[in-house]
Amino acid sequence: MDSLSFLPVSREDMQSRGWWYYDFLVVTADAYIDHPSFGTAIISRVLESEGYRVAVLAQPDWHSAGAFCAMGKPRYGVLIGGGNIDSMVAHYTAAKKRRSSDAYSPGSRMGLRPDRPTIVYANRAREAFPDTPIVIGGLEASLRRFAHYDYWDDAVRRSILLDAQADLLVYGMGERATREIARRLAKGEPVEQLTDIRGTAWAAKGKGRCAFPSVAIPSFEAVSSDKRDYAVATRIEYEEHDPIRGKAVCQRHGSYLLVVNPPAMPLGRDELDAVAGLPYAREVHPMYDSLGGVAAIEEVRFSVTHNRGCFGGCNFCSLAFHQGRMITSRSHESVVREVEGFVQDPKFKGYVHDVGGPSANFRHPSCKQQLKNGMCKNRSCLAPVPCKNLDPDHSDYLALLRKVRAIPGVKKVFIRSGIRYDYMLCEKNSEFFSELVKHHISGQLKVAPEHCSSQVLDYMGKPHFDVYERFRDKYQRLNQRYGLEQYLVPYLMSSHPGCTLGDAVDLAVFLNQTGRQPEQVQDFYPTPGTLSTCMWYTELDPRTMEPVYVAKSPHDKALQRALLQWKRPELRRLVVEALHRAGREDLIGYGKGCLVRPLAGRTEEKRPDSGHPRRGGKESGRHQGSSRGKERRDRPSGSGRRGRRSR
Repeated sequence: MDSLSFLPVSREDMQSRGWWYYDFLVVTADAYIDHPSFGTAIISRVLESEGYRVAVLAQPDWHSAGAFCAMGKPRYGVLIGGGNIDSMVAHYTAAKKRRSSDAYSPGSRMGLRPDRPTIVYANRAREAFPDTPIVIGGLEASLRRFAHYDYWDDAVRRSILLDAQADLLVYGMGERATREIARRLAKGEPVEQLTDIRGTAWAAKGKGRCAFPSVAIPSFEAVSSDKRDYAVATRIEYEEHDPIRGKAVCQRHGSYLLVVNPPAMPLGRDELDAVAGLPYAREVHPMYDSLGGVAAIEEVRFSVTHNRGCFGGCNFCSLAFHQGRMITSRSHESVVREVEGFVQDPKFKGYVHDVGGPSANFRHPSCKQQLKNGMCKNRSCLAPVPCKNLDPDHSDYLALLRKVRAIPGVKKVFIRSGIRYDYMLCEKNSEFFSELVKHHISGQLKVAPEHCSSQVLDYMGKPHFDVYERFRDKYQRLNQRYGLEQYLVPYLMSSHPGCTLGDAVDLAVFLNQTGRQPEQVQDFYPTPGTLSTCMWYTELDPRTMEPVYVAKSPHDKALQRALLQWKRPELRRLVVEALHRAGREDLIGYGKGCLVRPLAGRTEEKRPDSGHPRRGGKESGRHQGSSRGKERRDRPSGSGRRGRRSR
């Protein structure tokens, strides 16, 4: 594919199109992939569809302003995004260790973008174009629009808008706001007057003047010095994040007033279809061919995103604070057209990798009331128990999947995105569950119960473990009915706020009793913009303002993780230490129910009830129990086939 299928990335590209000027410069921290799974591509093509000339600057050299001037000065503005994945998560593990590869860079090379690129790029762009409006957006900006705790600095940072010295910040899915900003800048309206656009944030010296009903939250100075104020601010930010009932939120930063306007309304079905139908090249730019390509395209090349938003309510997930909780979805016709395009691609082998989204099986709003009144404050649609107003219905999604399966040239349609299994169980009709098992799994279904402790799951915003057990049992029955050998791969999380050492021991005991060794254990990662991160930093639950136990030190986190991987020989010393600290020496020994043998030169007290759960230790906390019934293994050891993950 030649470069003319893409937007210009150089003066030569501009000249080949007969351009002697352009309107907007779109800067991204990712390599340039013109595909609707990437925000840069969407915003660029949306602006192009409005008649603007758009150039793309991908992963520029940030050490000087020179790279930003390579295509000359844009007429109307510079739009800057930090990439599809938060840059700090892309660069560092939960243990703050530098990663060795970056799937969003050519050849998966590290070092082609800085930490916090939105800030770095915006400041370089300001050097290059002092009088040109600068607008920041994308995931990195969206989740940092307020004063926020930064895990990597271990400190509260200002709104990214101020550190970037940008004029405007677009948060959430930014098509509506970007169109309005572009229209008004092209008319000659000064950027400092663009303070009345939904889905944006701005800052003014002095009092400022908000165009919407507003609510104030504790200042940057207050949330930096008082964790209770931080928790209060977080609660209000979440309460007002609603396009129907939400107010603007104001936060003082010294002499500046930060104003975050109410969220924009989500795009409707026709609008989503139009965005999906823009002329994407659906490929990596050819300038990366000699550099090894860009790996990130492979996960999405033959995948379809059919919806936006998520009402799942997981507190450790930032999605709701970015896309919102209100569900919108594309038409069947739009999705079918996209898959029919796959069939024409020589690289397509007949396998659609995903028909999904944030949560694959959400096709319509969770209830009718929210369409008029907005989403409920401080209430979850699904956890710990489903709301009585929930409208669980998979019929539309099922009809869509059937149409995609029927397209000539399609052999198999997988669902790779997370499926809310608790939502599946709410529907009395099992038709979707049956077809999921029969048609949309390849050997394994990855699921995310996360934990077995009801207390921990309440802090996570997840359904209790008995829901997962019901799902597992039904999944096994359906596979038996159809004569299929397919397995569940459960994902677990260690050291989430509220998870004590006693909780971690209980989970290890449960896994041992059921004969399972988890393949996937994720340490809780305090990323900006989540309720769980607020809990981790403040040790308060912002929903109730009650204290929360947090395993913060690297060693305490290592103890919890080791318990969930107790069979690994290199972790035995940590497991023994954890069991001693939790008062669970009954699990150290040679009995069937023991997790580990004693360390050399050390003897442990043998107990007659060895292997059975016993509470103890100051960190045990209160527990609400979970099913400990005997079950067969969800998957055989050593199976390595790829599967899908459900939530």
